[in-house]
Amino acid sequence: MLAPGAPLPADAANAGELDAGPAGKYDADIDRLFSAMGPLAPAVGAFSPRRSQTDMAKEIARAIADQTTLIAEAGTGTGKTFAYLVPALLWGGKTIVSTGTKNLQDQLFLRDIPTVRAALRAPVSVALLKGRSNYVCHYHLERTMQNGRMTSRDDIGHLREISRFIKMTSSGDKAELAKVPETASIWNLVTSTRDTCMGAECQYYQDCFVMKARREAQQADVVVVNHHLFFADVALKDTGVAELLPSANTIIFDEAHQLPDTATLFF
Repeated sequence: MLAPGAPLPADAANAGELDAGPAGKYDADIDRLFSAMGPLAPAVGAFSPRRSQTDMAKEIARAIADQTTLIAEAGTGTGKTFAYLVPALLWGGKTIVSTGTKNLQDQLFLRDIPTVRAALRAPVSVALLKGRSNYVCHYHLERTMQNGRMTSRDDIGHLREISRFIKMTSSGDKAELAKVPETASIWNLVTSTRDTCMGAECQYYQDCFVMKARREAQQADVVVVNHHLFFADVALKDTGVAELLPSANTIIFDEAHQLPDTATLFF
């Protein structure tokens, strides 16, 4: 689903049966970029031009140019990720890409977007933004280490790994620390919630990983989020209190079939 800075859509198109319509503003560019001689071919192993991928990219580029909304259903093997990344990075302006899972979010940020950006030589900055529970909190980590009340051997070992991790990481994203499972109970003690965050009064505010990620998201050309964070931001904006995400020219929902279930958690 592609939504250029707009609410949920009204128009729909199937990527396998797209109405060609009049030639789009960027159709010739799309044909060149996705051709066997285009820049994507040497950047992607075993790349071969696919009509469905090219057609989908054209429709997305057209939606961006016309500031309209598009729903595209792409079958397996279409290459939907590159089909939306190419027009988004070249012509999308400030873009938010939202995924259904954090795994896909990490894949986009760490692999897919860097690949496409390098192939296109697109001078765009990219930021990854997750909910606050995904980032180690300096304050809560220090307090947990000082308390020293843990009796579980696993918790003690995990805490040791996290204390090392925080000295090396630039993001504080717990997904980077493979030695501590995401389900480990220790994370509840070393991350913050909206209620337990001290905000600007915290002695570590300037080094806060959550605030750093949000600042980077405000400044980046492309921000990769997940559906849960996206709707949390919508709900927060509705209260008039604050906002988590920047305004955007283009919003892309990958794994859009998960949107209804996620949205009902907030509305």
